Amino acid sequence: MKNCITLLALCAALIGAPAYADPGLAQQHGISSARLDRLHAYLQDMTASGSGRYLGVVSLIARDGVIVDSAAYGYRDLATTEKLKADAIFRIYSMSKTVTAAAVLLLVEEGKIGLEDPVSRFIPAFKNMQVIEAGKSRPVASPITVRHLLTHTAGFAVYGEQEDPATALFMRADVGSAPDLASYVARLATTALAHDPGREFHYDGVATQVAARIVEIASGVPFDRFLQTRICAPLRMADTGFEVPPQQRHRIAAMTITNPAGRLVEAPRQAGELPAPGERMRPYFSAAGGLYSTAQDYARFALMLINGGSLDGVDVLSRKSVELMMSNHLTQLPLPIAGLNPGESFGLGGSVVVDLARRGRLGSTGQFGWSGAGGTWYTIDRQERLVAILMTQHLPEGASHDPRKPIVDYSNLLYQSLQAP
Repeated sequence: MKNCITLLALCAALIGAPAYADPGLAQQHGISSARLDRLHAYLQDMTASGSGRYLGVVSLIARDGVIVDSAAYGYRDLATTEKLKADAIFRIYSMSKTVTAAAVLLLVEEGKIGLEDPVSRFIPAFKNMQVIEAGKSRPVASPITVRHLLTHTAGFAVYGEQEDPATALFMRADVGSAPDLASYVARLATTALAHDPGREFHYDGVATQVAARIVEIASGVPFDRFLQTRICAPLRMADTGFEVPPQQRHRIAAMTITNPAGRLVEAPRQAGELPAPGERMRPYFSAAGGLYSTAQDYARFALMLINGGSLDGVDVLSRKSVELMMSNHLTQLPLPIAGLNPGESFGLGGSVVVDLARRGRLGSTGQFGWSGAGGTWYTIDRQERLVAILMTQHLPEGASHDPRKPIVDYSNLLYQSLQAP
């Protein structure tokens, strides 16, 4: 039965039609097919031609390790001449961070990295970091650790005002133009922190880039090769990487913004510093937001995690490493945590639901996941044995004409369809 469903989905994707799985399969796995139609209708409506909301989306839902619903809606191109296919390639931006966290944990399992290791163990230039507070510099109260990097509590000064001394020092370092991760961390080590490590949560990509450099040092191979050999190849994630081969770039979904008239237009290159589709997003391997992927590829990664670190007989991580990844690592900070949704804390590479009522939407305590700046999102719910992935390509600008972000509606419509535990 599974092979038949997979074949039907593949054929539908190839001809550009929605790749719905058999409604009976969803029902077998405790998902109401009638209620799931509410989600289908919502996605069809949000990508309807001329709606001005979203150009196209791919949705994928798995329960009990089985993909029970997978569909593409809308268009791949702004000319609306090409239907989006289920195998479309997306810039997943910050969903890259969870993959990076998994890479670090692989080396933790091998004894090459420890979460409490100071960053200076691998990058000595970080040994004597200073904190600048209220215009005064002093030594850090405690060193930056690998855990701080993965939980966005390291204290790098990426969020302050330009006139703030620590922020000004960070901006002068110009880490974003570094040609590789080694140069990136060398420049970063010349800056100062805005607060002591572990004291505050401030979400950014800088700490994740440092974590990727530590992976390179501890493993002895470039970060892209480590991901390919240790995660992507074993999981058969053939379309995931920092660049898209030229012969596959026709599958990349167009990135859009909404103009003041409420119409979708192509995102200009300066919006998010977009490269040409398929090219590397940064000169270095951007572990924080540089990966391209597909819904199917990322589903294999997520299914590996929900299965306790293995998929199709291939062990990537241990069960205990996955448990650690999806635990609350910010117990020292009271809720609500600035920068996170109400009721959420942070694990290693993704958020963790710790207070369902405060969060205010359907879901589960312990639910783990993250999103990307371009409209991608995933969730892993071990309690419900559920994986869900939503892929679109739209850069919100924080303006009144931006369409409503789909994640809350999608999540509510997904969870209202669940029946049997």
